[in-house]
Amino acid sequence: MRVTRHGDAHHIKDLNVSTSLSGDMAEVHLSGDNSAVLATDTQKNTVHAFAKKHGVGAIEDFALLLARHFVDSQPTVHHARVAIEEYSWERNGSSGHSFVRSGGETRTCVAHYDGSQAWVVSGLTGLVVLNTTNSEFWGYIKDEYTTLPETRDRILATAVDATWRHAAPDGGAYDKSYENARQALLAAFAGTYSLSLQQTLYAMGSRVLKDCPEICEVRLSLPNKHHFLVDLSPFDLDNDGEVYFAADRPYGLIEGAVLREDAPGAGPAWD
Repeated sequence: MRVTRHGDAHHIKDLNVSTSLSGDMAEVHLSGDNSAVLATDTQKNTVHAFAKKHGVGAIEDFALLLARHFVDSQPTVHHARVAIEEYSWERNGSSGHSFVRSGGETRTCVAHYDGSQAWVVSGLTGLVVLNTTNSEFWGYIKDEYTTLPETRDRILATAVDATWRHAAPDGGAYDKSYENARQALLAAFAGTYSLSLQQTLYAMGSRVLKDCPEICEVRLSLPNKHHFLVDLSPFDLDNDGEVYFAADRPYGLIEGAVLREDAPGAGPAWD
């Protein structure tokens, strides 16, 4: 947690930072020789010290700063992976120092650095969205085990987990890029007349690539959060698409990626 105080107006950045280092470390496993190891406690201390010394802006910039430090300062460390989750807070009333945890999605990033090249993947998790109409699902395979009825009008809901790879990680402007990508995901979800969640997934990924030229690949994981129309006939009540039961299980999980034809190689970006 990094608190920045500007008089009575305070600002907070709440992060979960994970660091992973690799390199010439065979002997620590084979013989217990720890001379090549940067202790995990040291890594934790570095995160805290860098938050004080450098502040915390875009999480991608902070992740790259840490990754480059670990590799460039330690000859036995050849590759660093830094993953960050950012939890958002909103101001509580008019006070400059009181906050309430936001119930929205969590922003994420993963940065890799090997001493000469960097890779950055940004993203979000838990972005819950729902359309009350403009969604159908029909024409699928039917066999002796099929019980799902076709529908020409349904609720479409999902919790979006999305990650996107930057073509040029040193380009910066990560906060603006994140907002543009998030808005592209929301706009495509709202504006697509959906015949399947798979179709919606492709529309969302394509919209991010269209609106964000700095992004070369988008990966999406969309669980289908089913809403079933409740049978109110036992109570002599009609239910014309008004009352639903929101089920958490079972659900279908739809996953896919949208990639530019000229995207550079991913390297270890997705590891």
